[in-house]
Amino acid sequence: MSKYDVIIIGAGIMGAATAYELAKKGYKVVVIEKNAQAGTGSTAGSCAIVRAHYSTYQGVAMAYEGFFYWLNWEDYLGVKDPEGMARYMNCGSILLKTKGHNYRKVLEHFRAAGVKHEEWTLEQLRENMPLYNHKAWWPPSRPEDTPDYWDREPTDTIDGAVFTPESGYVDRPDLATRNMIHAAKAHGAELMTGRRVVQIHREGNRVQGVSLDNAERIDAPIVVNAAGPHSFIINRMAGIEEGMRIKTRALRHEVHHVPSPPGFNFEHDGYHTSDGDNGIYFRPCVNNTILVGSEDPKCDPQEWIENPDVFNREVTDAQWAAQVSRLVRRFTNMSMPEKKMGFAELYDVSDDWIPIYDKSDLDGFYLCIGTSGNQFKNGPVVGYCMSELIDRCEKGQDHDADPVIVKAVYTGLELNMQQYSRRREINPESSFSVNG
Repeated sequence: MSKYDVIIIGAGIMGAATAYELAKKGYKVVVIEKNAQAGTGSTAGSCAIVRAHYSTYQGVAMAYEGFFYWLNWEDYLGVKDPEGMARYMNCGSILLKTKGHNYRKVLEHFRAAGVKHEEWTLEQLRENMPLYNHKAWWPPSRPEDTPDYWDREPTDTIDGAVFTPESGYVDRPDLATRNMIHAAKAHGAELMTGRRVVQIHREGNRVQGVSLDNAERIDAPIVVNAAGPHSFIINRMAGIEEGMRIKTRALRHEVHHVPSPPGFNFEHDGYHTSDGDNGIYFRPCVNNTILVGSEDPKCDPQEWIENPDVFNREVTDAQWAAQVSRLVRRFTNMSMPEKKMGFAELYDVSDDWIPIYDKSDLDGFYLCIGTSGNQFKNGPVVGYCMSELIDRCEKGQDHDADPVIVKAVYTGLELNMQQYSRRREINPESSFSVNG
């Protein structure tokens, strides 16, 4: 039987970041990953977009703080990974001013948090991205639901755009995760791969450790659930779901790859763009392609998965037609590609699409879950916040009664961890959607 200070379940971006920050604080940490390598679960399927527009101030504040971890990636980690280092592609983000986003509220949050941004008129949008047409298609729809889908020509236009120059995307989310594991190991953390947690041990109301699928037991007074789409399974194993007002479940999501329009290299000259008018987001991708995903508008069906180990990873005809046709609408010279390219992965979705970064009703059992497909960008700052929350709770602070407030390292903003409580009511300010 092995003994540690902390067991982290899951070596995705959240588990890796939490391991790194706790190891820096001197905790003896082990990360347990069911796959053969860190970063190869749902994290590997992340679009890894780094943007600041969120529907709540705290969401904006955390995301903006996250910018600076990526902009200073190698300095932050303090090590060079022999496998290579993930790259931050600082292309900037365009948030189209449409009915699909409450961009006025976003601008208020930007000003309050100090997010660098520019407001563009339609003429400025045309100058910076001449390929975008300005038609307003709201509300988003699907080819099979709208008889005049291919013939309708809107007369209204969108209102312009908001540009954030410090945003972009990470080229290899899987590699970024392994970079963090490498940095955590430099501070004494350990990684155990190819093993599943099958039991959570407790004594009274205190967690004691876990058992693995090879019958090995590992003891620790602190266990962190960072199991991504499997998080609800781990919570049930620990017996803590009843104490949560906000719960999580797994949602299947498709992402598609589309060739750039003729005569334009979107890989090098494109921007990450959030198009709420069409219910999609898209960004530059390798081989001069565009990566496009759904922002979960009402017209797109949601496929909830009961068993996260069994789901269809292939692109479906219907979702391909819906997402890609809405992308084609936004460009002035793009047609539907003949070949379908893309993949499907799972999101670990909370009831209001805002994550749960919290303690639980079981002493020593912590939650870093419900990332809802939009939190990869926040991984490093979440790791720091979780390390602070865990450290303070273990030293006696009652986070439920006296919420942990973390002062952000780079921006100095106050990050109130109560926003991410398991006991919160569903947040009505949430967009209940995803953007990479």
